[in-house]
Formats: sequence, C-alpha cells, structure tokens
Amino acid sequence: MLETKNLFKIYKPKKGTPVTAVDHISLRFPEKGMVFLLGKSGSGKSTMLNLLGGLDQYDDGEIIIKGISSKDFDQQRFDSYRNTYVGFIFQEYNVLEEFTVGANIALALELQGKKASDEELNRILKEVDLEGFGDRNPNELSGGQKQRVAIARALVKNPEIIMADEPTGALDSNTGRQVLDTLKKLSKEKLVIIVSHDREYAEQYA
Repeated sequence: MLETKNLFKIYKPKKGTPVTAVDHISLRFPEKGMVFLLGKSGSGKSTMLNLLGGLDQYDDGEIIIKGISSKDFDQQRFDSYRNTYVGFIFQEYNVLEEFTVGANIALALELQGKKASDEELNRILKEVDLEGFGDRNPNELSGGQKQRVAIARALVKNPEIIMADEPTGALDSNTGRQVLDTLKKLSKEKLVIIVSHDREYAEQYA
C-alpha cells in the first residue's frame, strides 16, 4: 500500500552546515492498523511524515503508493494524493473559532469544491465520539474535543491513510489516551501513522 525505498532528505541552509533529516530510510506499511514513528526531538520523524504525505519533497529515493512509484508522479498526481488519499492531523488543532464544529469539518471538503451533506457530517461526528456537537462553537470544547474535530476534518475526505504529527502533544495524559482511542478505532479500517516521542503510547496502541 505505502512503501519507501532509500528515502533521503537534506536541508541546506544558506549559512551553516547541511542537515540530513532522513537518511536513506526504507519502510513498508500495512494496509491498515496503527503505526508509530518514534524518536526524540530533531530526529527527523516529522520530516519523514511530511515526505510520506507529500507536504515536503525528498531529495533521493522513492515512495511507492499502491504499487506506483512517486518517480512516475507529476505535480498534479502528487497534489491529488496529498489532498484526497491522505488526511492530516497536527499537534495544533487549527480549529476556526468563528465557525461551528460542523462548519469546520465541512470546510475541508469545500476547499476541494465539494459539499458535505448533513448525513455525512453526522456520521463522521459519531465516528469520533462527537455526536450532537455539529452546531456547537469551538470555544465550548475541551482540548481533546477540539483534537477530535481535527480528526473528523481529516476523515471527511474519506482518506485511506491518516497521518498524525504529535496529536497528543498539547493534551494531558488522560485526554491524549482518549484521542488515541479514537484513532485506534479508525485504524481497524485505515492505516494510521503517528509521529510521537512517547514510547509508552506506542507500546500500548501500535
């Protein structure tokens, strides 16, 4: 489904020493399930996730998606992969306070020129344990609930892969586990890749 071969990324600042962020990494991911990319700060795990999701360009190697090499991708095909095949979740919720919960989720589709039906929004809210929250304002939500709105926003595109960069980083331990419980449930049907520095979470959920 998703594979990397000798993936390499180096950052070359105008001044200073070049930094190798990803050093010829080869990985093969399952079609579904929860996978953690572990490492200390600065180890390149977020860069790896950005390369996998098409948010950043690698310098060498290749990504293989459903048997097709990224070397055969033009920019349009890469954009399509990033925008429809992958759903992203970040440490910062990036929830728009001026919109309702439902409008925040629907916006992800509207940016692609599509419209989410009320039925679809209600289904997704239920999937992330926010049933009945569609008309609420974000300022009424806890941090964990806002992160589940971010998960719902990623889900509304119906991606095959969810990529989450430190999704529990801004949450306390109990709330973080609630968010991971939601992602674990989703991993029964999708591939969920999580960047984290927390080995305890990885051992419990991966």
